[in-house]
Amino acid sequence: MSPSSFKLSVSPVFPCFSQLFFIALTLAVSLQICPAFGQSTSPVFACDVARNPSLGGLGFCNTSMGINERVADLVGRLTLEEKIGFLVNSAGAVSRLGIPKYEWWSEALHGVSYVGPGTRFSSVVPGATSFPQVITTAASFNTSLFEAIGKVVSTEARAMYNVGLAGLTYWSPNVNIFRDPRWGRGQETPGEDPLLSSKYASNYVQGLQRSKDGDPNKLKVAACCKHYTAYDLDNWQGVDRYHFNAVVSKQDLDDTFQPPFKSCVVDGNVASVMCSYNQVNGKPTCANPDLLAGVIRGDWKLNGYIVSDCDSVDVLYNSQHYTKTPEQAVAVTILAGLNLDCGSFLGQHTEAAVKGGLIKESNIDTAISYNFATLMRLGFFDGDPSKQLYGKLGPKDVCTTEHQELAREAARQGIVLLKNEAGTLPLSAHKIQSLAVIGPNANVTKTMIGNYEGTPCKYTTPLQGLTACTSTNYQAGCPNVACNIAQLDDAKKVAAAADATVLIMGADQSIEAEGHDRVNLLLPGQQQLLVTEVANASRGPVILVIMSGGGMDISFAKADDKISSILWVGYPGEAGGAALADIIFGSYNPSGRLPMTWYPESYVDKVPMTNMNMRPDPSTGYPGRTYRFYTGETVYSFGDGLSYSETNHHLVQAPNQVSIPLGEGHPCHASSCSSLDALVEGCRDLTFDIHLRVQNNGSIDGKETVFLFYSPPPLHNAPLKHLLGFEKVLLAAKSETLVKFKVDACKDLSVVDELGNRKIALGIHQLHIGKLKHSFSVRI
Repeated sequence: MSPSSFKLSVSPVFPCFSQLFFIALTLAVSLQICPAFGQSTSPVFACDVARNPSLGGLGFCNTSMGINERVADLVGRLTLEEKIGFLVNSAGAVSRLGIPKYEWWSEALHGVSYVGPGTRFSSVVPGATSFPQVITTAASFNTSLFEAIGKVVSTEARAMYNVGLAGLTYWSPNVNIFRDPRWGRGQETPGEDPLLSSKYASNYVQGLQRSKDGDPNKLKVAACCKHYTAYDLDNWQGVDRYHFNAVVSKQDLDDTFQPPFKSCVVDGNVASVMCSYNQVNGKPTCANPDLLAGVIRGDWKLNGYIVSDCDSVDVLYNSQHYTKTPEQAVAVTILAGLNLDCGSFLGQHTEAAVKGGLIKESNIDTAISYNFATLMRLGFFDGDPSKQLYGKLGPKDVCTTEHQELAREAARQGIVLLKNEAGTLPLSAHKIQSLAVIGPNANVTKTMIGNYEGTPCKYTTPLQGLTACTSTNYQAGCPNVACNIAQLDDAKKVAAAADATVLIMGADQSIEAEGHDRVNLLLPGQQQLLVTEVANASRGPVILVIMSGGGMDISFAKADDKISSILWVGYPGEAGGAALADIIFGSYNPSGRLPMTWYPESYVDKVPMTNMNMRPDPSTGYPGRTYRFYTGETVYSFGDGLSYSETNHHLVQAPNQVSIPLGEGHPCHASSCSSLDALVEGCRDLTFDIHLRVQNNGSIDGKETVFLFYSPPPLHNAPLKHLLGFEKVLLAAKSETLVKFKVDACKDLSVVDELGNRKIALGIHQLHIGKLKHSFSVRI
């Protein structure tokens, strides 16, 4: 069956769920929760009291006890060898205690994935809903959508767990900042802005984890925020992630790289954080006690476990040569706060480290206690999964109509309209009788779902989506996205004969991927030539669609009058083609906004990927990074995006002055101060409201993304502007609504100084809302 026609079918093909659950477990279809076929010594699930009544007397199987008590009871029953087995992702069984093997490594970046050994698809569940790649979903700027996707993904994950096809621990999301446009993994992230990344992180995590009974101590599945920290280079000009030392200032670390991780832990209550391959200022992140035990566990109070990126402990020893012996590598990571090794290194060398006196067995106890506590919260030690909270979920709950429609809606909300001269879009299906569809990404399937993907329920390619609206004539124009030779003649011929032309260009995983950073920002190969030649030959309007994770320098198309409209679709997921057709033919009003800056090609000639500085340096000509600091020209800017409606903003309420009360003895009463410590006593509960009236003056209903940007006084190398808040609102044609933002003065108006301290600048501050600007003063 072809990928484009594949669709998951459930009942009545499958037996009733209880029978299916029993069959799946009995036949041991899962490596992570079931034994290999025929091995009766390993239990099917933990604490199976019905099968082994003696387990009922074990404290860790007693659900009436507290989690900490149950964990202590379990750890106290294990030998050193058994404890070491729980330091690695492929945890072994302890049959004498009724504990099955468990595989920790599963992925769910934008749907249940087959990446990682913990999850797989089969004839029982042949596919799962594949949502747009994260960079596309982030472009929706819709926090409720982030959470809704998380809920669907965790439902499908639990359903697959119940039939032995998936685990309960998912090493997603990726919340690294998209610092450099060449990064191959930028597609996995929510973009370049710390606030957007933080909101995405906390909401997606809550969607994944939140238990339907509302108990904060229970987890639906366990999420993991990665890759901590300052990780955003894979392989660039001979520098790879395994050897890279990210030299990061305290200021940049605290105001750019750390906020999404902090939000994951503090706001999202994430169950895990993954440390990265790279070093930060000379120390591997997985061996840095300040970053792990100090910040994640100490400052942020992580309720969960810390896991290494896969083979990171091996990398810091064998590739970075950070320690002289494997046993030292074990000691520095565990003592730094690492709890779980994705890999086998700790499994191989921990016993020798204990016997050599480098660490104590009690250190191992502490590490695995966090792992066990997470499994307790997941119900792993609560007995028969079919009798638990999610026990009735099964194949019928995967790839449902509602889930697939949400994937389409997510793609619609994430697609960004960048150019629309003379209102060319939307096209009329009645007037456009023939449509030329051209480009190497015009009829792709797997390209649409990006990386860390799973098998989707089905695909709708761009060509299929457009063909459902009108008659189409398709030419690839290039054999692939590399486009070493553009096939111009046939492409120009169909464009010349059509009422309109849609060119679908861009990238795929051969251009940008994990382990593969881009070398430039241009359309690959002869794609630009194809676009220009086809545009010149076209009889009707030309719509250029860019499918990519990162931005492209398409200045030529932006300036070309023959190209009337430009859309960016990211990697739009399994329903991407249908969503694109919805936008082009006007059944949906575009509302996506760019979550990252699109730089000109000249930018990468000036800026090495290895330079981690966010702020510009006028003395060297270094232009800075992201919209918050970059001082140069852009192709398109963060937040850019058009709709089919004309929207106006009117400021209804905002302060002209914010006063910070200080105690009598504060030194700023006696001398002039340019800034205050954000932790000053007078800052507590100091908030104010911003009210906006947003009007849709168009004739089409649509969603509007309302941004609240802020520019502080020019102190402490503060950002030029940064995002304070955003709201996604639905506006009927010719209607208006009131949008309210609540601003925490000392949190939201503070900046990080050169030493990493939060400061509130005194003086004139400015708010930006659309084309509006409002100035106000902050004083004592």
